[in-house]
Amino acid sequence: MKANSSVATCNCFAIRQAARFVSQLYERHYAKAGVTAAQFSLLAFIAEAGKVGMSEIAEAMVMDRTTLVRALKPLERDGYVVSEPEGKGSRKLLLALSEQGKTKLAETVECWHAAQAEYVELVGAKRADELRQMLLAIPAGATA
Repeated sequence: MKANSSVATCNCFAIRQAARFVSQLYERHYAKAGVTAAQFSLLAFIAEAGKVGMSEIAEAMVMDRTTLVRALKPLERDGYVVSEPEGKGSRKLLLALSEQGKTKLAETVECWHAAQAEYVELVGAKRADELRQMLLAIPAGATA
């Protein structure tokens, strides 16, 4: 870094530091349900989508397919996520939650509520909402 640069002015440093802090907070709550924050995000996204393809998940989660496949493996292994061909003869697989996955998501949502409440308590409801909106706008603006 140049003499007039520091981690205090680095956007990446600040975002990654905050992301680690928030991830640790949420991970502590999700551990009670036996899932990680990444797994919860995948379960929730797939549940909202109904049936969804890998490329749609990867794009929405801003993940490369290899990372997504690794993240999905334990969810498929544990029977929470199932896949089926999009149609007869199609090579494209659609992912959906199994009944077991829906049950696990419902259990984990309680942990999510507790994590959300703790986070809002730390940063304030208005700041939490504003920050979330700003962060969600970053990848949306980058792809527009």
